[in-house]
Amino acid sequence: MKYYLAIDIGASSGRHIVGWREKGELQTREVYRFPNGVTERDGHLTWDVEALEGHVRAGIEEALKLYPRIESLSIDTWGVDYVLLKGDDPMLPCYAYRDGRTEAVIEKVHEKMPFAELYRRTGIQYQPFNTIYQLYADKLAGRLDAVTDFQLIPEYLLYRLCGVKSHEYTNATTGGMVSAATGEYDPGIIEALGLPKGLFQPLQQPGTVIGEYKGIRVMLCATHDTGSAVEGIPMEGDQLYISSGTWSLLGVKVPRPITDAGSLAANYSNEGGVGYTRYQKNIMGMWLVNRLRSELCPDTPWSEITAEAEQKRFDHLVDANDPIFLAPESMKAAFDARLPHPPKCVGGYFRCAYRSLAQGYRQAIEEIEGNTGKVYEKLYIVGGGAKNQYLNRLTAEATGKQVIALPIEATAIGNLMIQMKEDTAC
Repeated sequence: MKYYLAIDIGASSGRHIVGWREKGELQTREVYRFPNGVTERDGHLTWDVEALEGHVRAGIEEALKLYPRIESLSIDTWGVDYVLLKGDDPMLPCYAYRDGRTEAVIEKVHEKMPFAELYRRTGIQYQPFNTIYQLYADKLAGRLDAVTDFQLIPEYLLYRLCGVKSHEYTNATTGGMVSAATGEYDPGIIEALGLPKGLFQPLQQPGTVIGEYKGIRVMLCATHDTGSAVEGIPMEGDQLYISSGTWSLLGVKVPRPITDAGSLAANYSNEGGVGYTRYQKNIMGMWLVNRLRSELCPDTPWSEITAEAEQKRFDHLVDANDPIFLAPESMKAAFDARLPHPPKCVGGYFRCAYRSLAQGYRQAIEEIEGNTGKVYEKLYIVGGGAKNQYLNRLTAEATGKQVIALPIEATAIGNLMIQMKEDTAC
């Protein structure tokens, strides 16, 4: 029996999952789980990458206790965020994408290269936290002086294990600097912004073995978690998907990027997949309800929250992608600011959030079908949000699609499948 290890790290937690094939079926076992979250440092939101590395190593030790021989391991996380390096030394802090440091530089970036031109080149949707804006903020702050490398977070953690620096394709595309035509960093963008050219190395594909750690091959999966999640969805043909977690990533697989005017207007992203393009949009996702819960009713079970939301009759909606919801001090206050009048009870806030998400999904699907010229019958939902039956029902009603909710660890499964596929190919 051959065993493989997927380390899947999200914005709120991480997990180590061992996988193997038995009688032709993929079997998995979670062997370690740990918390994650942004920390405030000097007025900025940051990631504690030293703690993340400690958990990564501790989880590997737990896996080895149970499975002394592991063929390979890989790590996936969220996209866009990175660690700067001077030689082998990290230059901290590692800023989190919800930090507001890019707000002052976005217009300056677009003065160097208008967003319409950036989109034509990359096909990546506008997000104020994209890597391109973060790196330009670092440039203006002098943080790029003498920097020799930058590593997106999963690649940084893999480097800390095996000592090899890598730049994985699917993750790199999330940052808004990879050419949709060539699949490599776009030299025109780098030159226009005056960024150090040496930071942008050739991109490597999922399945590449980059090193070794304690006798385990260290491999690149689709290190952007949604890239791995889409690989882990057992879809019948090309259908719609939502990877539902802190963010809801809604999209379809397409053979090549779609960077036309309709896609630009709808702010659709063309992110790298394993042999295809993920034509998708970021929607604020479960972040809305998670923050509401932590503020209004942290000890109330989700089953009670959704039951109360179903019973209420508060029917006003908000735009789930309104920037006001990105990192508010108070999520309740953010909802109040966008509603004609606030709900009279806690359940009303959750009803508003869930119904607003469902309407956001409907609008996004209409945009996809308009821009691809296809009508899709099914919508697959994976990730933590797939467990929310109330939201699934609202989504089916709003979109008219057959919703197939799969409360599986799709990201870890995709991570494992990429490792196993490449091992079989060898």
